[in-house]
Amino acid sequence: MKETLTSKSLSGAGTMLVRILFAVVAAFPLVFMLVSSLKPDQQIFGDMSSVAAFLPIGNISFDNYAAVFDRVPAARFLINSIGVSAVTVVLGIFINSLCAFALSRMQVRGKRIVFTAILATLIVPFQTLALPLVWWVNQLPFFELNGFSLEISKGWLDTYQVQIIPFIANAFSIYLYHQYFESIPKELDEAARIDGAGWFRIYRLVVMPLAGPATATVAILTFLPAWNSYLWPLMVVQSEELRPVMIGIQYFFQLNVSWGEVMAYASLITVPVVVLFIAFQRSFINSIASSGVKG
Repeated sequence: MKETLTSKSLSGAGTMLVRILFAVVAAFPLVFMLVSSLKPDQQIFGDMSSVAAFLPIGNISFDNYAAVFDRVPAARFLINSIGVSAVTVVLGIFINSLCAFALSRMQVRGKRIVFTAILATLIVPFQTLALPLVWWVNQLPFFELNGFSLEISKGWLDTYQVQIIPFIANAFSIYLYHQYFESIPKELDEAARIDGAGWFRIYRLVVMPLAGPATATVAILTFLPAWNSYLWPLMVVQSEELRPVMIGIQYFFQLNVSWGEVMAYASLITVPVVVLFIAFQRSFINSIASSGVKG
């Protein structure tokens, strides 16, 4: 019995050691980025040949961060990305969960065909849709208030909505919600309908409160591409005051490249993603384990 417990303990310790090793290896680029953002360029290259590249030693300061805000409108880029990402996440959760609810709980003719068609869009890369999508958004009407009058123009280019609306509906988010909703007993719907609840009330008060892990996962998976978007804003946004953070990276490679400033800017735009994942990691893992791998 003691030998069995000892072997289990050794096996558990070995598994934990392997996990720690992989975590340390995965953290190396982040540690290097954060540490390098505090060093001048000469010291960054001087420390590359030793472990000092991963240690905050030497001439440490926040000068690179101050230089970032002097070189580019980083605050404006951050505000734009936070706003665009937040609106995309909120609307994405609402629209995708509603669609998944209808496909999962309501008896709609042809819903299997619709669900299959939605999943089929996952195999189409965004790069093949980018140019047609640019043409379509440029044909849409744009409503703008000018004083007390409503003006209508054509085209969404160089606006906030062109960075948000095309990415609200997401096939994988619908799939994830659908799989999670399937795990919720439908007897709850029947009990709510006996009490006089309609479909939207069931969705709002019964199903969605039980889908917290799926919502957290969808929030993360929607936030990441919205925050990391580079190709699409590069194609449809010309005004500097509307650009997101990822476009700001190219500013640092136009004239004299300062790698300390590049690392500082990269740290600024990485921290929100890390914080979001840490805040929702438990729900993210629970959702993937309970619904994301189900057939």
